[in-house]
Amino acid sequence: MNTIARHALNHIGAWLFASGLAVLTAMPALAGVNTDAITAGKAPKALSEFGFFADMTAQVPADGVLPYDLITPLFTDYAEKLRFVYVPEGETAPYNPDEVFDLPVGSALIKTFAYPRDARAPGKDLRLIETRILAHTPRGWRTYPYVWNADMTDAALSPLGAKLDVSWITEDGTSRAIRYAVPNMNQCRSCHVKGTGRDRETMPIGPEAKHLNHDYAYTDGRENQLTRWTQAGILTGTPDDPDDAPRIARWDDSTLPLEARARGYLDINCAHCHAPDGPAHTSGLYLDTRATKPAQIGIFKRPVAAGRGSGGHDFSIVPGDPDSSILLYRMDSTDPGVMMPELGRSTIHQEGVALIREWIANMED
Repeated sequence: MNTIARHALNHIGAWLFASGLAVLTAMPALAGVNTDAITAGKAPKALSEFGFFADMTAQVPADGVLPYDLITPLFTDYAEKLRFVYVPEGETAPYNPDEVFDLPVGSALIKTFAYPRDARAPGKDLRLIETRILAHTPRGWRTYPYVWNADMTDAALSPLGAKLDVSWITEDGTSRAIRYAVPNMNQCRSCHVKGTGRDRETMPIGPEAKHLNHDYAYTDGRENQLTRWTQAGILTGTPDDPDDAPRIARWDDSTLPLEARARGYLDINCAHCHAPDGPAHTSGLYLDTRATKPAQIGIFKRPVAAGRGSGGHDFSIVPGDPDSSILLYRMDSTDPGVMMPELGRSTIHQEGVALIREWIANMED
């Protein structure tokens, strides 16, 4: 296939939207991962040029690319997410119980967002929407968003983001349609920023011991992810027993304590910004599970700057009174001037809001 043919644009009706984004025609998968594409600091035009997948459409990873998931995932408009990690052969990251793993240069994190036709059959008949790449270059991490074509054979770089019409059958059997937002490259970076002032840098969010420390159903059987990452040569120095590593609570596991589930949910959805070294550090609201002071997690904490986002309420969390709590008010909104998180959703996560509501309602003053 010649260069012109490989980069020909494919008209796909409803997928050719107002932003002017077009998608590439099908391209054959490369033989193995193209580490040069990861470290170049300039995104390839087509996702297939990275060589992350042996089968693009089926999301079958190439040799050296490992699938993973998070115990409690970040909410993105009810999308399913397929996650993969790549670390160059012979390179490793040291185990750290408290921080995101420091993956070496040449590593990549791959996350595909998809919707099933029917959410009552998750993982089946998926429509691939976008794939976001975090590529570790010699000059730091770079963020690249890709939008899939109609045939789901490849995805095209979309630096300006996109708006896509998505519909599916929900778990209760009703039809739902949304205007899905693919973030632009600057928006991608804004969620991954760590540090303040000139020390700000782009960093991964999810690959941390507490988020990975559970079993994953690999093609050759279930195994703890920290164990598998160690066996794959990605990590060194991990505890022999995964129970000696931190573990976040699964947000929807009703057999676990309510507070642990709520704190776990806020950790993955909010703490990358609401942290001492995050973009929202000036708020003084720190939602990592390691925060211990009541005011840090919002209990009787006044907002640093009052405004429409407070909804007229005085405190981030009022124990026993969720309807007077700013945190819940902002979670339960889609108003761009009010909603939290500010990016990554156009809908309200009703189940997540219900969890935080129950947690606050059961707090003792």
